[in-house]
Amino acid sequence: MPKMKTKKSASKRFKIRGSGSIKRGQAFKRHILTKKNTKLKRQLRGTTSVHKSDVALVKNMMPYAL
Repeated sequence: MPKMKTKKSASKRFKIRGSGSIKRGQAFKRHILTKKNTKLKRQLRGTTSVHKSDVALVKNMMPYAL
């Protein structure tokens, strides 16, 4: 039986924390930034966690990330 492959796009976008939750980057910060105010752009910095309804999907894409 061959090994399962990891979806490389998912491994670049998500990281598994020590607690088992999954962290991701914030959306809406790539382009068209002129119409977004400074407060919103500042709050979009950093990371957040993946919603609990999507955790199973992300874990299926990364079978060896524990």
